[in-house]
Amino acid sequence: MSENNYPGLDSSILYRCNQKHFDKLLSKYDLGYTQLILLTQIYENEGISMNELAVRGVFDKGTITKAIQRLEQLSYVRIENSEVDKRSKLLYTSEKTQEIMPDLYRMRFEWNSYLSSDISVSDIDVYNSVQRRLIEKAREYTAELDDDGIRFYGLQKLTLLDYPGNMACTVFTGGCNFRCPFCHNRSLVFLNENDSEISTSDILDYLETRSKVLDGVCITGGEPLLHKGIRTFIEKVRSLGLKVKLDTNGSNFAVLKQLIDDGLVDYVAMDIKNSPEKYQETIGLQGYDLGEIEKSKNYLLENHVEYEFRTTVVKEFHDIADFENIGKWIKGARHYYLQNFEDHGTCIQEGLSEVGPDVLEQMRQTVMPYVENVEIRGIKE
Repeated sequence: MSENNYPGLDSSILYRCNQKHFDKLLSKYDLGYTQLILLTQIYENEGISMNELAVRGVFDKGTITKAIQRLEQLSYVRIENSEVDKRSKLLYTSEKTQEIMPDLYRMRFEWNSYLSSDISVSDIDVYNSVQRRLIEKAREYTAELDDDGIRFYGLQKLTLLDYPGNMACTVFTGGCNFRCPFCHNRSLVFLNENDSEISTSDILDYLETRSKVLDGVCITGGEPLLHKGIRTFIEKVRSLGLKVKLDTNGSNFAVLKQLIDDGLVDYVAMDIKNSPEKYQETIGLQGYDLGEIEKSKNYLLENHVEYEFRTTVVKEFHDIADFENIGKWIKGARHYYLQNFEDHGTCIQEGLSEVGPDVLEQMRQTVMPYVENVEIRGIKE
């Protein structure tokens, strides 16, 4: 039989031999080869997060969670919540681990010495160099496979307001292609370096545990349709039996239409920033082409899915005449909501203000001849 010349099988054989060797030696400590790898990483990087440990070893979350739980049960590690990010789990070795680490290092040294006993130092150097390069390439490719292309920076675990008639949670994506001066999610638009990201797997884990309680999920932003992984995420949400409400600025018609046509979205809330004549000023982008907005708006008007249009009313950007033009622009719409601007101190531009309740009502009355239902949302008592 010819010698095997398939590197993947060679690597697998080496791994399994390593595993058999260390599993036998480590049995006295109730440990195995994977635990050796994890313990060494934690010992050499005290306080490493569980997520970082998974990334370094290219472990999936389930594998890491089970392995760490086992190590914790055996009193080899302890888990602490990060003071910076309460969602992050930090790992530390115990005194029990520190006592056995010299023996673990000795095992590794003796095994490596045995494997390389009849190989020259120069060959070992070449092997290590090539292996590092192969690992780097493999990591890059695996990272692309694991990257679902969607970034979350907020999770509201329960809302009775965001999804009409449904008990839902709201997830916030990061990044937006508009620069609306009155946007109260400034951090989601510009994504500061210290903003804490929530992993997609953590969100899906939460949804799975609450799937019997929640009716649906609201996906907002930022602008969710900028994320290439939005479809995959929605498919996973729907596989849990949950409905999906999508908030969008309407700037990515092709993606919006495909999601609706494929039955992946149950409800769409599209922002109407202003009348077409004042759109560029209102979104903070001079020269912006309204073509995508126009197509998205017209498609929703065809009633392919439940939807609403909505406008945040800002004194410095809107007047009553604008709503005459908006009414004509969205004529035939089923639902249109006006929501008065509120300054939470997190807007892109400072010094903006709300309109008075009488003016807001006049704006509503102005749109009513063109739209079936026009309501004011979030009225202060």
